[in-house]
Amino acid sequence: MIPLFVLPLLPFLGFLLCGLLGRKLGKTFVTVCGVGSVAATTVLAWVRLVPFAADAFAGHAAPILERYGSWIRAGNVSVDFAMRLDPLSALMLSFVTFVGFLIHVYSVGYMHHDEGYWRYFSYLNLFMFAMLTLVLGSNFLILFVGWEGVGLCSYLLIAFDYQKESSARAGRKAFVANRVGDFGFLIGLFLVLGLFGSLEFDRIFPAAAAAPERFAPAMTAIALCLFIGACGKSAQLPLYVWLPDAMAGPTPVSALIHAATMVTAGVYVVARANVFFRLSPTAMAVVAIVGGATALFAAIIGTAQTDIKKVLAYSTISQLGYMFLACGVGAFVAGMFHVMTHAFFKALLFLGSGSVIHAMGGEQDMRRMGGLRRALPVTYWTFLAATLAIAGIPVWAGFFSKDEILGAVFAKSPALWAVGFVAAGLTSFYMFRVVYLTFFGTFRGTEEEKHHLHESPATMTGPLVILAILSTVGGFVGLPAFLGERANLFHRFLSPIVPPIAAGALIGELGCGTEIALIAASVAVALVGWVVARTFYSGERAGTVPERFVRAFPGVHRVVENKFYVDELYEAVIYRPFRALSRMFWKVVDTLIIDGLVNAGSFLVELAGDLLRFFTTGNVRNYALTFLLGIVALLAYLGWAPR
Repeated sequence: MIPLFVLPLLPFLGFLLCGLLGRKLGKTFVTVCGVGSVAATTVLAWVRLVPFAADAFAGHAAPILERYGSWIRAGNVSVDFAMRLDPLSALMLSFVTFVGFLIHVYSVGYMHHDEGYWRYFSYLNLFMFAMLTLVLGSNFLILFVGWEGVGLCSYLLIAFDYQKESSARAGRKAFVANRVGDFGFLIGLFLVLGLFGSLEFDRIFPAAAAAPERFAPAMTAIALCLFIGACGKSAQLPLYVWLPDAMAGPTPVSALIHAATMVTAGVYVVARANVFFRLSPTAMAVVAIVGGATALFAAIIGTAQTDIKKVLAYSTISQLGYMFLACGVGAFVAGMFHVMTHAFFKALLFLGSGSVIHAMGGEQDMRRMGGLRRALPVTYWTFLAATLAIAGIPVWAGFFSKDEILGAVFAKSPALWAVGFVAAGLTSFYMFRVVYLTFFGTFRGTEEEKHHLHESPATMTGPLVILAILSTVGGFVGLPAFLGERANLFHRFLSPIVPPIAAGALIGELGCGTEIALIAASVAVALVGWVVARTFYSGERAGTVPERFVRAFPGVHRVVENKFYVDELYEAVIYRPFRALSRMFWKVVDTLIIDGLVNAGSFLVELAGDLLRFFTTGNVRNYALTFLLGIVALLAYLGWAPR
C-alpha cells in the first residue's frame, strides 16, 4: 500500500528539480518533472481512493490514520506527524489531483513561450504540495503548514510577472489580505489548543461532540476565528478584495487558485470543523449571512465587468458565498458538493478564457471580441458547457449542487433563500453575457487580431474537453432527495464525516412537493437570466438595451462598474492612514528619536574625545602635574565630603 505522505512528496520533488535544474536543463526536462510528478501523484492517489470509496459505499470504511513519528512534545501537548484519509479528505484529494493535473497539462501549451517556464512549473508543483498537505493533514498544525504554503504560492504565482508593477501590487495585496485572515485563524488554533490540549482531529472533534454542554460556550469564539481565516483564503466579505486582482497571474494559475486549491481551503476548514460550528448557532448564523451577502454582492458586480477574467473572478467569489451559505444552514454536504462541481466548471471557464485570450493575443476586454465561436469551436462548446453548469441549467453539474443548496437554505431561512435565488438569476445573466459578448455577433477587434485568431493546441483543448464532460455529468452523483435517499451517492459517501445537524434543516425534510417547486423556481430564474442576456447582447439590437439603461441610471451603473468603490474605501480608511502612520513611525520615532538618541550619544563621545585630546600633549611633566592635581582634588573631596 502506498503511504499517504508520498502524495505531497512527489510534487515537492518536482518543485525542487524544476527550481534547481530546470533553467539549465530546458523545457523538456521541466515538462517531464513538473507534469510527470503531478501525473504520478494523481495515479497513486486514485489507487488509494478506489478501494477506500468502495468500502465507504459498502458502509464500513473507517478513517485511515498513518503516523510517521512525533513532531512536537511539550508538557501535555503532543503533535504527531501524521496523515489522514477519510471521506472528506478523499473527496478533496480526488479533484485536487485530477483537476490540478489537467491544469498542468494545459500550462504546457499556454506557457510554452514564457522565459520563466521552469520557474512557473516549480511554483505550480509547490502549490500542489501545499494543498495536498493541507488536505491530508491529520491535525490543525499540519493543516496550517499547508494553509500557509498555499498562501505563499498564491503570492509567488500572482506576482509571477514581477517586472510589472500591477502584478507585484496584486501579489502583495493577496499576501496582506490573507495575513489578516491568518491572524484570526491562528488565534482560533491557540484557543483550540488551550481548550482541548490537542490539535489532533481524532481527539478534539469527538470530545466536543461527546460533551457539548462543556465545550459549547467557547465554540462561538473558536468557530468565528476559524471563519475569519476562511474568509481570507476563500475571498469572502470583507476580505475578498485580493481575488479579482489575482487575475494578474497567468490564466492557468487563476484556474488552479479558483477551482482546485486555495479558495476551496476555507470551505474545507469549515466543513472539517463542522462539529465546532454546529455547537454555536451564532457562528452558524454569521457564516450563513456572510456567505449569502457575498454571493449576491459579487454577482451584482459581475454584471458590469468587461474584462472576461474579472467576471469569472467575481463569479468565483459569488459561488464561494453559496458554499458558505450552505455550511451556515448546516448543509455541509451540499456545500462540499458545490465545491466539487465548481472545481469542474470553474477550471473549465478559466482555461476557456485562457484559450480566448491566447487567440486574441492577450486581449481580455470582451468589448473587443465577438463572433469567436467559428474560429474557436472547441473552446466555444466547452465554455458553453461550463456556462450551462454554473447557471444551474438541468442537467449540467451546477444545477444539482446549487439546487440542493437553495433547498437547504429555504428550509432554514426563506429570507436567505431569496438572496441566493436572486444571486442565481444574476449568475445566469452575467455568464451568458460573457458568452454572447465573446462568441456571438461580429468581431470587434483589429484586423491583425482577426488574422491571428485560431483554435488552441491539443495540450490546451484536451483538458477543456475532459472538464466539459465532467461539468456535464459530474452532478449525477448527487441526485435530488425526492428520487430516493440512496440515489444521492454524494450524501452516502460524506455522511459519516459531515452528518446532518438537525431534523428539518435539510432539503430531505422539505417534502416532495416543496422540493419540486423549489427546483422549478431555480430553473426558471436561471432561464430568465439566460433570456435577458440573450435579449441584451445578441442579435441586431445587441447592446442597445444596456446602453439605454446606462443613460437612464448613470449613477447606478457607475457604482456597480466601480465595484461599489470598496477598493477606494479600503485605500482611504485603511491603506492611507496606515501608510501615514508608518511614515510617522519612520520619520519621527525611528529617524528622529531612536536615530537621534544614538547619534547624540556618539556625538557626545566624539566631543569628549576632542576635548580630552587637548590634554594629550606627550609632555611627561604635564601628565605628572595633571596626576598631582587629580590627587589633590580627590583628597579635597574626601576631606570635605560629609561623614
